[in-house]
Amino acid sequence: MATNNLKISSPAPDFNLPGVDGKSYSLSSFKNKSIIAVIFSCNHCPYVQAFEDRVRDIQNDYEKKGVQIVAISSNDAGKYPEDSFEQMIKRAQEKQFNFPYLYDESQSIAKSFDATHTPEVFVFDKERKLKYHGKIDDNWKEPQKVNSRYLREALDEILSSKEVSVPETFSIGCTIKWK
Repeated sequence: MATNNLKISSPAPDFNLPGVDGKSYSLSSFKNKSIIAVIFSCNHCPYVQAFEDRVRDIQNDYEKKGVQIVAISSNDAGKYPEDSFEQMIKRAQEKQFNFPYLYDESQSIAKSFDATHTPEVFVFDKERKLKYHGKIDDNWKEPQKVNSRYLREALDEILSSKEVSVPETFSIGCTIKWK
């Protein structure tokens, strides 16, 4: 569950990546946000696709509370053309993403987070310390049968200045497609 590089309370690795909206983003782009939830993502993975609407809903529900979701795709587009930057732009438009969707072509950011799966969540508080790492919830196939909403619960606890009761869960999904 814990990564080799990023343990709970570790500082957020910085990044500088292009977004599908034509802007570049770094950690400091979100300095006015109380919480950043970085989600390693992609286009082709059925697990990611199953969570897209839920992630969009979470951003809608928590945006006014100072939460910012940032999705990062690090997959090798040479092996998975559906994960190319051009296809990311199309996917974000089709699914009406309300959060930045960034391209980690070099895969260096995924490596700095020690991310292994899509989707895989890393939640950082105002001090940009890792407070939650793992999955979004406990039922990727059937949203109506979710029992544990790990990401929402972590956000609520951080916003209430509480320790996250379940700081780590095992991410399930597709593996990041390395070069």
